[in-house]
Amino acid sequence: MTERKPPGVDFESWVDKQIRDADARGEFAELPGAGKPLPSELDGTYDELWWVKRKMAREGFSVLPPTLALRKEAEDALEAAANAPSERVVRRIVEEINVKIRDVMFKPPPGPPLGLKPYDVEEVVRQWRERRAER
Repeated sequence: MTERKPPGVDFESWVDKQIRDADARGEFAELPGAGKPLPSELDGTYDELWWVKRKMAREGFSVLPPTLALRKEAEDALEAAANAPSERVVRRIVEEINVKIRDVMFKPPPGPPLGLKPYDVEEVVRQWRERRAER
């Protein structure tokens, strides 16, 4: 669209004519998303940081405070320990998360309190053995 609007022609009718001409040439026929519903995120209220949030989600970044992120990591570690293939792996998983929990207990970062204490490795192993025996 490098042509200029001719003098004396109403701007709106000039644009409408260009759109009609492009449609007649079929330039709108194969656009991506044609005939599909609009994305669901358009239903909500406008968020100025929508693109930042989408980028962070795509890149796998978290915006949780360190203590909340550690709570989530501890929860995931217990689940991983429950599904571990051997007792040795269960112990390793629980001991690794305990190191992180102890670090935060003694050097608390800013944000909400952690609210966790190190897990009892023997208790987690005992629970793991009981779940294995049930299978």
